[in-house]
Order: sequence, then structure tokens, then C-alpha cells
Amino acid sequence: MDAVADIKARLSIEDVVSQYLELKRSGRNFKALSPFSQEKTPSLMISPEKQIWHDFSSGKGGDMFSFVMEIEGLDFVATLEILARQAGIDLSKYKTSKSGSGSKEKQKMLDCLELATKFYELYLQKNKMPLSYVSEKRGYNKKTINTFRFGYSPNKDTALVDFLRSKKIEDSIIQKAGLGTKRYRGFQDMFRGRLMIPLMDPSGLVVGFTARQLDSRTNVPKYINTPASPLYDKSRHVYGLHLAKESIRKQDFAVAVEGNLDVVASHQAGVNNVVATAGTAVTESHLKALARFTSDVRLAFDQDEAGLKATERVIPIAAKVGVNLSIITIPSGKDPDELIQNDASLWQDIIEKSDPVIDWIIERYQKILDIDSSLGKKQFSDKILAVITQLTDSVEQDHYYKKVSKILDVHEDALRQKALSQPQEKAVRLKPIAKQPNLDKLTVDDIRSQNKLLALVLFFPSLRSYLDKLAPQMLLQEPSKKMMQYLKAHPDYNLDSQKLPQELQDIEDYVNILSLVYEELYKNLEVIELRYEAARLQIRQIETYVKKQKGALSRALQKADDTQTGLILEKVKKLDILLKTAKETSK
Repeated sequence: MDAVADIKARLSIEDVVSQYLELKRSGRNFKALSPFSQEKTPSLMISPEKQIWHDFSSGKGGDMFSFVMEIEGLDFVATLEILARQAGIDLSKYKTSKSGSGSKEKQKMLDCLELATKFYELYLQKNKMPLSYVSEKRGYNKKTINTFRFGYSPNKDTALVDFLRSKKIEDSIIQKAGLGTKRYRGFQDMFRGRLMIPLMDPSGLVVGFTARQLDSRTNVPKYINTPASPLYDKSRHVYGLHLAKESIRKQDFAVAVEGNLDVVASHQAGVNNVVATAGTAVTESHLKALARFTSDVRLAFDQDEAGLKATERVIPIAAKVGVNLSIITIPSGKDPDELIQNDASLWQDIIEKSDPVIDWIIERYQKILDIDSSLGKKQFSDKILAVITQLTDSVEQDHYYKKVSKILDVHEDALRQKALSQPQEKAVRLKPIAKQPNLDKLTVDDIRSQNKLLALVLFFPSLRSYLDKLAPQMLLQEPSKKMMQYLKAHPDYNLDSQKLPQELQDIEDYVNILSLVYEELYKNLEVIELRYEAARLQIRQIETYVKKQKGALSRALQKADDTQTGLILEKVKKLDILLKTAKETSK
């Protein structure tokens, strides 16, 4: 049995997409505003017939699974679980008995946590003390309390356990969900007399809790988190992501704070692209979760020594994941929650003015070390050179050498000499951050152009000659390369009159996307117009390819010796001939 096929048989793509976007009928298809770009005219098309979607503004597209993965920032497994629930399909039937048992257990834990959340929510409304704390002392309005699903755990031994047992939840599930524990008086509630803050996964399912102490006792921890479970892992969980992800995508940056309640305060103030990472211990999993939505991550941590050390630790992680790190400095040592309560508008201004992480580290060490002394200069240069020496961009590296030499009032050559003598393994490696494909306009335009050309030649075999001067390596995506290879090898293939061949079945969604592109853009045009469009797209593709290749050859020429120079110039000449010939034959 195939779970994916069965889900697609029960769900329609228009029903899945309509949960996120407002759809309008457009002939046989539907259209909607793209969630991936700021547009006023709908460019995202959904085909019920082909069960695919395609966003003409960003070049993204695929089936219902790829849509949910893009919009939710989830991996395939998490998306499969979401759509299976919507389709009423038990995934355990598609797995081995062992894995099926694990899936059922996770679902029982999720059900248990959801019941607990409702239980805690009800008790909050019934108890004046915790309700007064969140509404009066913290200043959260009713909408915020409901959105973040705040609750209160009764100060009784077995209040929640008794409730869950009444709902036929087994003690083993209660314990694995982190809601009950064995004490000397028997099996009891994990949390008692605390404000309950649900922890939710990126799709909004409760996976655990943070419990805050409300009385004045000093011999107990202020915060207690759900123990690690199959559902909750502190090193992976990003608090508030289910509510922040759409704003992060639109604002194109994420703000990471230390405390969950900082997130709550920010969202109530209307600044929604804010999440928390359980203190300053930012992990690779945290950054990967955020990188699905943006490559710009700004840290708003305490500006103390612990915050500085945490920032140094996260720099190589950010480089590995591929995000740009910057630091938000909050004035007067306040935390975000305190700042927002005093002046919410100032919080919005501050997060817009973050400092590049290296500049921030330089500034922090200037305050910590006595750089007027020889020892201070040595310590300062040790710390900063460990970062500078690993920058791969020579211009950026040169900038920081000059900056540090000016700060220390030492000759730049002395810094460079010291950098050469430092052990490389002790340095932090910073790599240039590649722009995410969905944020790179030139790449998006190139993909859109390639899709248009392939859509034309797929449906009009008489236009296949416009592929003659193109090669698969000129294209950016694997499905488009495979399509070009097939059409070149089978110039008479006609999609309208023949079934999809075996060689193209693994890119069936891409073939359907090309079909949608053709229907929306070219179906009603005359043959002469289609021929003109194919010629234009062919020339554009060759021009783009030639420009990129010349750029690479130009860089190679700067490093080439006498024997290599001739070969490089010969390649440049061939590129010029390719472009000239293509323009002449297209006239």
C-alpha cells in the first residue's frame, strides 16, 4: 500500500491549499495571491485536474505535499503526518508492526497533551490568582491568552492524572508525554500550581509545556520544562514558530529571543516574526528550522558575558546552516518583554537595526578588555583574528583588518603577520552565505524562463529546434534537465497524443507544471507568436549562460599561467560564437 497515493485519493489539492489561501476560480483552475512574494495580482495557480500547483512569481510548484512543506516549513515526514490526519488515514497500516506501534503511541501522546492543554486552560479561567498574573501583571489581553493557550495546573497531587484517566488515557502515555511522574505517594501530576505555557510544533500541535512558578518561593526553579520525549526535544524546539512563520517569510527575517514570554509580549505588540530558542543555547536544529523561512536571523539575547560566549558558539553553526547572523542590542539592559511593556514601538525600531555579528563581537570585547594595555591588545587580537582569518571574502577580510588596526592603533601588517602564525584549527570558519533560491530574483527569473521554453517545446514538437543550441547543463533544475534530454532524444514525442513515457514518470509533477504553464500563458496564441516567444526564450537562456560562463572564465584568467590563458580565451571565443549564431538563426 502507498500512503501518499491513498492521501491524494482522499484529498484534493484545492481543499489543501484553500486552508491557507483564498482561491478564486479561473476557468478549469483556481488562482490565489502568492504567499512567497508581495504581490497584488494572483499568480499562484492550482489545477484540480492535474492535482498540482505552480507559483508563476517564484517558480515554485508541485503537489499538495510540496505546498504544505513550503508553506509550513516542514520536512516530508511531518507533512505526511499532517495530510494523513486530514485524510483520516492511519499511517501505522503502511508501516511494520514495530514502527506502526510507535506511530500509534505518538498519536496517543498528542491526544493526551491536547486534553491536558484544555484542562489547564479551563483551570486558568477558574482561578483568580494566575488569571490576574497574566492579565494584570503581564498585561496580556484575552486574545493573546487564547492564542498562546495559557493555562494553570491545580496545586493538587493528581488533578490532571485523574482527569486523563477518566478519558481512558493510560498512565504509561501520561508519563511519556511528560505530564505525570512516580513519586513516593504514587503516580502524580508533573506540574502543580504553575502557569502552563504550551509548547507547540510548527503545525500548532502541543508537544510539551513550560511551567512558571507564580508564588514567591526561592527553593524551587522558576521555570520547569516538559522532560524530553518522543515529541519534545529542547535542542530542536523553536517556541512560537507556528505563529511566527508567516510573518518571518513576509518580513524576510526572524528574531530569536531567550524567553517564551518575550515572544508572547512581542506578538501582542504586533511584531510577529519573533521566536524563542530556550535561552541562549542556539543549536543547528534551531537554525535549520528558521532557515526554512529566511536566511536572516537576528539574536536578541542578554548583552552579558554569557550572551557573548553564546554568540561566538553559534557563529560556525550559522555558517554551516547558511544563515546570516546579526545581533539586536536592547538599551539599558532590558529584556524584550520589559522593553515592550514600556514602549512597544521602540521594540519594532530596535529589531530593524541589528548589527553584523562580527562588528558586535568587536564592540563587546572592546568593553570587556583593556585595549590600551599590551596584554589587552594581545587578548583582543587573539579573539577577533580567530574570526577574521576564516572569512573567505578578501574585501570583507580587508575591511576588518583595517578596523581592528585602527582600534588597537597598531600597523595592519602586524595583524596580518599574527594571523598567519595562528593555528587554523582554532579559528572560527565563516563562509559566504548563499542567497536562498526563493529570495534570489535572478535565479527565479531564470527558472521561470526555462519552464516557459520547455512548456512550449513540449506541446509544440515543431518548436523543438529551439533546443538545438541548448544543453542540459545550461538549466538549473534536475527535472528541467531531464525533460530537455528526453525531448532532444525524442523530437517527435507529443504529450497530447501519447501517455507519459517511463523515462518521465518520476518527474510527472514537473510535466504537469509545464502543462499548467502552457495552458495559462500560451494556449490561445497563434503559432507565429509561439515561434517568436520560443526564439526569445532561447536567446535569453543562451545570453544568461554565456554571461555566467564568461564571469567564471574571467576569474580563472586572473589566476592562469601562460599555458592556460590560450585555452581560456578559446573558450570565450566559442561562447561568443554560440551567442552570435543563436541570434542570427532566430531572426
